[in-house]
Amino acid sequence: MSPSAVAPRLISQARRLRRSMTEGEKRLWTELREFRRLYGIHVRKQVPLGPYIADFAIHSARLVLEVDGEHHFTPVGMEKDTRRDKWLEKAGYKVIRFNTGELADGLDGCIERILRELRLMD
Repeated sequence: MSPSAVAPRLISQARRLRRSMTEGEKRLWTELREFRRLYGIHVRKQVPLGPYIADFAIHSARLVLEVDGEHHFTPVGMEKDTRRDKWLEKAGYKVIRFNTGELADGLDGCIERILRELRLMD
């Protein structure tokens, strides 16, 4: 399935997720929504890509940003994330994952990592 081929159920699920973001997603979104004004970069939230929904995507940079809560660190969660990351990478996206602790304790460092990836910061 290509990134642009999206099942209709994923579109409605993404809409629901946009309205019910986790605290970590809200914290990151508060910063990411300013990227258009500050850097001319459009960041989308809860983006259907093929069979998955990315927490955030910057299509122009082929970059996906994921916020990982504790369920991502179970054996099942880690296996799903590995499968998802491989699919996204095969589709041409780089995936950066942040855990909720990183976002709570070091949001500035997370933003700097994104900016470095976008080559907007040394």
